[in-house]
Amino acid sequence: MTEASGSTAGPLDIRRVMAALPHRYPMLLVDRVESLDPDKGIVAIKAVTINEPFFQGHFPGRPIMPGVLIVEALAQAAGVLAVEALGLAGSGKLVYFMAIEGAKFRTPVEPGVLLRLEVEFVQKRASVCKFAGRATIDGKLAAEANFTAMITDPPAA
Repeated sequence: MTEASGSTAGPLDIRRVMAALPHRYPMLLVDRVESLDPDKGIVAIKAVTINEPFFQGHFPGRPIMPGVLIVEALAQAAGVLAVEALGLAGSGKLVYFMAIEGAKFRTPVEPGVLLRLEVEFVQKRASVCKFAGRATIDGKLAAEANFTAMITDPPAA
C-alpha cells in the first residue's frame, strides 16, 4: 500500500501493536504491521508456530489453525487500522465485531507459515467501520471475509 501523500506508516513492531489492541497472549494474533495507510488499509503478519495452544486439539496429528482464529487475526489487524486511522491510540476505546459476512476458507493454515493479513476499509465512520480482509500464505489465498466493527468505550468495571 502506497500513497503519494506519504501517509503510509510501517513497519509497526509488537509494542505498537499491543498499544493499539487490548489483546494479550494467547489471544493476540498480530505480530507486526508491515504497512498501514490510514485512508486505505493495513498489511500485518501473524507468525503461525506449533507452540500455539490451539494446535494441541485442532487436530492431533494434523495441526490446522481454526478458521475462526484466522478471521479473528484479520479483525485484530482491522482493530489496529481503526485505532491508528481514527486517532484512538491511548483513548481506551475498543473495537468490537458486529458482523462477519462471506467468510471463505481456501487452504489450511499450518504451523511454520507467515500469515499475511490484508485488510482494507470499505466504510470508515467514527463509530462503525466496515472492512474487507484477506489472509494469504506466500501469495496464495487462505481465507477471506467482510466484517463490520463498532468503536466504543470499554464496559464499566
